[in-house]
Amino acid sequence: MGRVLPIVVAIALLVYALIDCLQTDSTRFRSLNRIAWVAIIVLIPLVGPVLWLVLGKERTRQQRPTAPPARPLAPDDDPEFLRHLRDIDTKHEQMLNQWEADLRRREDEIKHKKDAEQQAADEAERRKQTDARKSDDEAHQNTDDEDDSR
Repeated sequence: MGRVLPIVVAIALLVYALIDCLQTDSTRFRSLNRIAWVAIIVLIPLVGPVLWLVLGKERTRQQRPTAPPARPLAPDDDPEFLRHLRDIDTKHEQMLNQWEADLRRREDEIKHKKDAEQQAADEAERRKQTDARKSDDEAHQNTDDEDDSR
């Protein structure tokens, strides 16, 4: 185990440094190009990977943000979203009112049409009755005239 551990550490360091070198943006290399650094890492065991990690690329310190990032607003707290909802509600209310007015107009048209048809039917019925009365009256008159002539 004592002999294997340094070999495993050297291979792990070589793999880590090689992957890091291959994934690093070329603008962050300090002195040599990518091919030269890959050659150094692979050909010089233990020292090559350590050189890459120490000297190979520019290190940037991550700075702490000065202020915490702004939290996104929940939809019910976002005034723009609420205004958008009110606009949609207003538009839907107008559309509903228009549909209701159109429905009332159509119902009135149907009602007037039925009333007109009913009036026409009533008028026709009255004419029939009037004509029937006239016919009966004429028939009675003719029978009365016949009775008088005898």
